[in-house]
Amino acid sequence: MPEPVGPVLLVWLETTAPAAAMREALWLYPAVEVVHILGFVLLVGAAAMFDLRLLGVARGLDLNALARFLLPWSRTGLAVVVPSGLLLFSAHATEMIVNPAFQLKLALILAAGLNAWWFHRGVMRGAAAWGGATPRRARLAAGISLLVWVGVIGCGRLLAYL
Repeated sequence: MPEPVGPVLLVWLETTAPAAAMREALWLYPAVEVVHILGFVLLVGAAAMFDLRLLGVARGLDLNALARFLLPWSRTGLAVVVPSGLLLFSAHATEMIVNPAFQLKLALILAAGLNAWWFHRGVMRGAAAWGGATPRRARLAAGISLLVWVGVIGCGRLLAYL
């Protein structure tokens, strides 16, 4: 592999032992990629189920009970996605940082995080008073969440092609 060229921090990251192992061990990169995808299944699957409930699917399910059930799954997915994503990134950091799909993926992840923060710190706090109707702000947050996570997944797939 040629010497990496780019920002010092990314060059350093790409030359660490874990990054080298990700590139050199035959099955390590694909195995970490599978773990990353499974983490996304947990994270996005749980978020999507909750978002669909906010949008009116399965109105008979208690929203707070559903949140208590799904949020730990989502957090577990996040706990898997972050380290596996960092490992994947470390193997090709100087290439990835200039990849437009990667840049968009990071921006969408930031948008998803801000949307989740806004929802959980604001909109969801009043859920006990909603009664049977989901407020427009909650439906908006759910729609944004679904769109953004689809975008993140799409960008992840495009990384290999751009």
